Amino acid sequence: MRVYILVAAVAGGATWLVTPLIRHLAIRIGAVGQVRARDVHTVPTPRMGGLAMLVGFAVAMLFASRIPFISGLFETGHQAWVILIGAVAVCLLGMADDLWDLDWMLKLAGQLLISVFVSWGGIQIISLPLGSLVTASPSLSMAITAFLIVASINAVNFVDGLDGLAAGIVAIGGIAFGAYSYIIARISPSYASMATLIDVALVGICVGFLLHNWHPAKLFMGDSGSMLLGYLITCASIVVTGRLDPATIHTSIYLPAFMPILLPILVLFLPVLDMCLAIVRRLSHGQSPMHPDRMHLHHRMLRIGHSVPSAVLILWGWAALFSFGSLTILFVPAGYAFIGFVAAAMLLTVATLYPYYRRRIPEIQQENAVLKASKQRELDHRDQ
Repeated sequence: MRVYILVAAVAGGATWLVTPLIRHLAIRIGAVGQVRARDVHTVPTPRMGGLAMLVGFAVAMLFASRIPFISGLFETGHQAWVILIGAVAVCLLGMADDLWDLDWMLKLAGQLLISVFVSWGGIQIISLPLGSLVTASPSLSMAITAFLIVASINAVNFVDGLDGLAAGIVAIGGIAFGAYSYIIARISPSYASMATLIDVALVGICVGFLLHNWHPAKLFMGDSGSMLLGYLITCASIVVTGRLDPATIHTSIYLPAFMPILLPILVLFLPVLDMCLAIVRRLSHGQSPMHPDRMHLHHRMLRIGHSVPSAVLILWGWAALFSFGSLTILFVPAGYAFIGFVAAAMLLTVATLYPYYRRRIPEIQQENAVLKASKQRELDHRDQ
């Protein structure tokens, strides 16, 4: 565990140190986000922060490859290098979008190409929980893997609308999934886990970047960052699934064995929900699924009456509820887990709606007072 904490610290430190340099580079080459109708920020802000996170991730991976406890992961296979190459490609694609605002179809094609390459390189889901343990065919594995990577990339991209929101949600998900993958690794002869390594490095780069990205942000992560985070957290989940042998899974750990299928969905519940709502909303209006608007979850939080920091913190709370709540069923009786989940959800619901009702209740009282006075005048008029 101490080794993983050290890797996370290296990733976070490298990201924190290089972010100011990337900010100056973004300003110099013109990667500055102008204020658009759908944006929350009010002043032009440099983007392309994903490059800083990529540097932090690469430094952490190279550092980990020299640690005896983890170095075997780099010597016995090429998964780590495939993931790193894919991360570079995803970040470069995002940087191109940060600079030139690529057409959404071109960007989607690039994401698919990178996902297929990563899948071809060995990062695949090899088993599916279809009533029993079923090994997927290679072509089906590649298709499912590519779909999950592209979906996660765009889900995190959709939710990246407030300072610190995407980085915080992914960091929370990374902590939850890292804890899970670490527990899974403890049943193997070696505690070393590629999934845990990716997760802790991911958490590190998110925290390191958050120190510069908290409201008011000095630098946006841009598509280069949001796409990178979605890619990495999905790769970690796929690595866990890919290293499970269906023939050796005992029925007593059936649920934990296939939690990698469910947990990424729960970890990224808010981004996935936001993406699905946006796609349905835009298609119902005859628009492209990638057509921008101001109807995302974070926009709704601001309309309710939250400030940017409070909206981010509450959305972090919802992300933590789904991420860690999904893990509690592995360690706590289902009844207790459900009660805790409901109690936490009620508290978060109150916190979410509080600004609306704080503003709306006086308005209702005023409307009732006006209505009462009007009725009283009518009664007085009739008496006369």
